[in-house]
Amino acid sequence: MTAAFKPRRSVLYMPGANARALDKARSLPCDGVIFDLEDAVAADAKAAARANVVAAWQQGGYGHRELVVRVNGLDTPWGAEDIAAVAAQPLAAVLFPKVESSAQIDAIVQAMDAAGASAVPLWFMIETPLAVLDVRTLASYSDRLRVLVMGTSDLVKELRAQHTESRHNLAYALQHCVVVARALGVDLLDGVHLDFRNEAAFRAACQQAREMGFDGKSLIHPSQVEVANEVFGFDEAAIDHARRVLGAWEQAQAEGKGVAVLDGKLIENLHAAEAQRVLVFAAALAERSA
Repeated sequence: MTAAFKPRRSVLYMPGANARALDKARSLPCDGVIFDLEDAVAADAKAAARANVVAAWQQGGYGHRELVVRVNGLDTPWGAEDIAAVAAQPLAAVLFPKVESSAQIDAIVQAMDAAGASAVPLWFMIETPLAVLDVRTLASYSDRLRVLVMGTSDLVKELRAQHTESRHNLAYALQHCVVVARALGVDLLDGVHLDFRNEAAFRAACQQAREMGFDGKSLIHPSQVEVANEVFGFDEAAIDHARRVLGAWEQAQAEGKGVAVLDGKLIENLHAAEAQRVLVFAAALAERSA
């Protein structure tokens, strides 16, 4: 059960044009790395960034980290070449920006298949009002989709809104995407926090996303990794509690009871299911460390 489970507490964007950053990612405790060929790379550096990313993958050394590449859109001069270049690499997924329609997804799947990457999973960025409105259709259109990634910076711009610490003006969009992700069984990553030097504000944003139901957060700076891992993970107390919940539930089931009692509180099947999820999460991290 743990073999297929991937913790995605902290997924760090690394600019493909910066070879030193790609090298540094090998030593960071993040769950995943997104090699970015899109927003973080200037137009005149696209080809060099693509070559850097391919070279980094070929060198290896990233260990447990889930390796994803964010390519340029197929409506740009670089998208098709990006896909062709990375298709043969040992990547975990390809992340596509500004996905808004089923027609786009058809073109993405066709391009991936033509490049020989028909088995490579897809991640989609949700970063426009249309994408938020149609996220259920987008998320259910291809069975190759594994993760939705919020592009909150672009979304704020497209909404003509403003960046606020509370993100109250994004609450509807964020929660709507959480509901869809949970209903369809895909993971969902929160958008980046641009003020990376403000740890208190970043921690608050992570806590808000965790409380909403996000699986983790996309990051722009290595200093954000440890906070994201902490907030979106489970400490030893939570893991121990999950073991006790599951033990009490299994004992009640063996005795033919429909509920259990632990520390004076009722335990039902929903609590047992959540405890099982916590333990699978903990086991996945333990296997990774081993």
